[in-house]
Amino acid sequence: MGLFILRRVGVMLLTALCLTFIVFFLTNLYPNLEKLAKTQGNFRMTDEQVASYLTDRGYLEPLPIKYGQWLGVVPGWVIEGRDGTVRSRCFGELPEGDLPGDAANYCGILQGNWGYSTVFREDVGEIISTRLALTGKLMFWVMLVMVPGALIIGVLAGMREGSRTDRTLSTASIITTATPEYVSGVVFIAVFASSAVGLRWFNGSATSAMENATFENFTLPVMTIALYGMGYIARMTRASMTEVMTAQYIRTARLKGVSFPNIVLKHALRNALIAPFTVIMLQFPWLLNGVVIVETIFNYKGFGWTLVQAAGNNDIELLLGVSVVSVFVVLVTQLISDIGYVYLNPRIRIA
Repeated sequence: MGLFILRRVGVMLLTALCLTFIVFFLTNLYPNLEKLAKTQGNFRMTDEQVASYLTDRGYLEPLPIKYGQWLGVVPGWVIEGRDGTVRSRCFGELPEGDLPGDAANYCGILQGNWGYSTVFREDVGEIISTRLALTGKLMFWVMLVMVPGALIIGVLAGMREGSRTDRTLSTASIITTATPEYVSGVVFIAVFASSAVGLRWFNGSATSAMENATFENFTLPVMTIALYGMGYIARMTRASMTEVMTAQYIRTARLKGVSFPNIVLKHALRNALIAPFTVIMLQFPWLLNGVVIVETIFNYKGFGWTLVQAAGNNDIELLLGVSVVSVFVVLVTQLISDIGYVYLNPRIRIA
């Protein structure tokens, strides 16, 4: 198992390097850099002024060197401007003569320097930690509602294939999965939070939930995300439960006179949860990136909202930081899913 985990970690690191390099390359294309220069400077800047702005701030360094500096494996750039000031990636702008001896130091992601947001005017690491905590709170309540509800629906539907209960629950699962969040979210706001309909049971905005989450301001965004994922997990659980209930050992238990509830709980349930476990683990990266729509609709300023702001305002450093977190979450959840699958299904050989 230890060797298996080490191999998977090695593959994860290689995958993370490839994905982050692709994102770094796309965000550092010259049109994006030109837009950044004009946004921070003046939209009437000439091409020469744009090139001077980018040169003085290290944006026109060769791509492999910039990527190494961003990672923290290559010393940060130090550039002396025409006005006598010295700009350093690690120390910012310094007067002439105040440059520390170690100005060309290592200061990248590996050293904890995530860069500086040009939109929020804050350190990227602080922004991501704050917004990620808000999304983590949302994800916690979504998983708390979605996973137990989906498993119960899937087990009840799969216990008796073809029954009225099975058809009803399967139809409801398909409907929830086929309805995107931007549709269900708008419908929920119109029905339960709009004065036009009259059912003002909940708040249409979840901004206040950032400080104090209550039943009124947090129910709609949680249910919007949970219902979409609940149908998919329920259908996978139902399919797995249906397959298990037709197995030979289940028939043997029935012939021995074991009660139906005991057959379901003691014999079928564990084996039926093997496939849904992988699906449940894959919900974490989907939740982290799928909340973009929901957080925007309900004005909940979490990780997804931050991603929209970074992409819409060409905030390169923040966009790179968000991408790193997303890649990390996807790879870690896949590793946990693989390890958990081996433990749940002893028939799987690590080799």
